[in-house]
Amino acid sequence: MGVVVKDHWSIKSTPSMDAEQFQLWQALLEERTGMTLASERKTFLETSLSIRMRELGIEEYETYYEQLMVGTTESRAMEWSVLVDRLTVQETSFFRHPGSFALVEEYVQRFMAEQPDGSALDVWSVGCSTGEEAYSLAMLINEQLSRGNRRLFYGITATDISLPTLSKARKGEYGARRVMQIDPLLREKYFRPTEHGQTLAVTEDLRERICFARLNVLDLGNAPMNNMDLIFCQNMLIYFRRWRKRQIVNRLAERLAPGGLLVLGPGEITEWQHPDLERVHFADTLAYRRCR
Repeated sequence: MGVVVKDHWSIKSTPSMDAEQFQLWQALLEERTGMTLASERKTFLETSLSIRMRELGIEEYETYYEQLMVGTTESRAMEWSVLVDRLTVQETSFFRHPGSFALVEEYVQRFMAEQPDGSALDVWSVGCSTGEEAYSLAMLINEQLSRGNRRLFYGITATDISLPTLSKARKGEYGARRVMQIDPLLREKYFRPTEHGQTLAVTEDLRERICFARLNVLDLGNAPMNNMDLIFCQNMLIYFRRWRKRQIVNRLAERLAPGGLLVLGPGEITEWQHPDLERVHFADTLAYRRCR
């Protein structure tokens, strides 16, 4: 570690973390979030912690760790929220993994054909990150329901552990490059340029269909969502141990309504079965339907 004057953070190298310290932070992250940090991610952890420590004027990992352990409950909770936001990878995009969205489209069409007027499609986006997944689901569902002459409704609950990330999702503003991935007709219908012209914003009527809320997947047992018609959970389970993945998916399965659809990321969990669910065979997807 380079030795420099305390105030010169801009030229100071990232502090080195020994094996014992890394294990301590690994354990803390898993205890609080359930997520595991592999040994090859040590550099990522060092860099992420160091950036936050510089912002706080802290030089030692031990000092920062103690700050997360002591102090007022409110101050610890606020700082942990900031740190979790830095440590969770928010790689997402609109309509990511087309096969899964094709399956959802087919499911919505079947819902429209089978349900009576006045029915509502209840959707849950688990690990919604900055909102692209939830807004993609909203666009797809809105398009399908608007094509029929039926009085059917829908609502989406989108959850994530990170408060800063949820704040971005609620705002619904994205750079032009991200939005350009969307079909031009959908882009024209559901996005408007912002006043400063640097971003595009999701239309208010679409944002009103989504409720963004904080939820740690370790607390799924206390989650208020029940009898969901569609649960969409992708690119999240990869961060958990095998036994934890099964625990999470079992909890999600319990929240499905009869006939409800659970869509997971292909390859994110293997050799999992549930007595109330059956595998849905659809190209390039991993999904289950609640049969009872």
